[in-house]
Amino acid sequence: MAKPKRRYVCAACGSLSTRWQGQCADCGEWNTLTEEAPQTVFSVKHDLSTGGRPIQFEPLDAKGEMPQRRSTGLPEFDRALGGGLVPGSAILMGGDPGIGKSTLLLQASAKIALGGGTVVYISGEEAAGQVRLRAERLGLGKAPIQLASATSVRDILTTLGAMEPPALLVIDSIQTMHSDQIEGAPGTVSQVRASAFELIRYAKDSGAALVLVGHVTKDGSIAGPRVLEHMVDVVMAFEGERSHQYRILRSLKNRFGPVDEIGVFAMAGQGLQEISNPSMLFLSGREDPVPGSAVFPAMEGTRPVLVEIQALIVRLQSGATPRRAVVGWDSGRMAMLLAVLEARCGLNFSSAEVYLNVSGGYRLADPAADLAVAAALVSALADRPLPKATTWFGEVSLAGEVRPVAHGAIRLREAAKLGFDSAHAPPESGPEVPGMRRHDIAMLNRLVDRIVGDT
Repeated sequence: MAKPKRRYVCAACGSLSTRWQGQCADCGEWNTLTEEAPQTVFSVKHDLSTGGRPIQFEPLDAKGEMPQRRSTGLPEFDRALGGGLVPGSAILMGGDPGIGKSTLLLQASAKIALGGGTVVYISGEEAAGQVRLRAERLGLGKAPIQLASATSVRDILTTLGAMEPPALLVIDSIQTMHSDQIEGAPGTVSQVRASAFELIRYAKDSGAALVLVGHVTKDGSIAGPRVLEHMVDVVMAFEGERSHQYRILRSLKNRFGPVDEIGVFAMAGQGLQEISNPSMLFLSGREDPVPGSAVFPAMEGTRPVLVEIQALIVRLQSGATPRRAVVGWDSGRMAMLLAVLEARCGLNFSSAEVYLNVSGGYRLADPAADLAVAAALVSALADRPLPKATTWFGEVSLAGEVRPVAHGAIRLREAAKLGFDSAHAPPESGPEVPGMRRHDIAMLNRLVDRIVGDT
């Protein structure tokens, strides 16, 4: 038997190293390398081709029953999950501290418990009395949730093995769980991986839906080894600023439904309230249009959401270096768009400060926002408001072309439903929508002409 080798695992990105160092060579984080428990390394002569149990193969077209989803009682939560909880599934939910993860899961647990389902809520961070006080504050004190405060995975699985499998098992959080089969303190890479593996195996064997709450790093990604995200079936992120009341539950990975579905909530005194029409949250609602404001119909999974993009251009008199500030969009993409406007359209942004904001704390990743951002920038530069009740969408290339994007008809229907009557979009953006006039824009310089009014 060969001598076990020491391995060090980065708690931020999960990369392996053969020696300890202060900074991870892969992600650049400091003081994140921890020693992993030594593993038994067999020699080359060790043969695994015999002594095992034969496995049974099944044809691809074998008949099987589709699992019946269980509703959480919160339609926005169900939408983000792809339709509800799948029995035997494992869900990992991450979010900043204080964003409302425990509140959301407590509300969903109460809905399921009041509907006749068995719910087990294990808290490793709070005492049972603290969770009970939160439930009373939310008006959920009468919900028949089986509540406990524990951190030992062995104790949790022993207790669950002596009872009927619950419909929902919540572990808050996985970083506090501890397995006595692995050396190390709770929260280390080996402990998080081993604890999650045992809990996921119980969920698969029993058919209980498992929700693991995970901590996040300073850049917003889920803490712990990356293998944890591969082990679970669904990865969800609960996003939002604590200074804003709105929260977005986003699906980052889903083996049972579409990815990038979102559920929108608003934090209120009685907990999280669902927002069935999120487009109204991200629009200003003012009567008269102002320069530098454009409305963009974004797509989040299968849901269209109308957001307002705001731009401000400030001319500098001195030779100071102008600032470029972006909130809610990619700063590199805005720099590229400014270069295209200068090179292809003859506009001058080099001597001006440029500020771009997506209202409502919303974050855009849709490339179709290029045309709306360009319209807001040109409108702010020319100090001319854009036409009222108009939306803008399309992807801009480096050659100044406006390229078609997916789901054009869905975007137009959502805009028409909210009272918009015209849209500037690339050609071939889908079929016509009743009540919506579509203005085709093939080149970016045509957009500038329409806003400035030269043609």
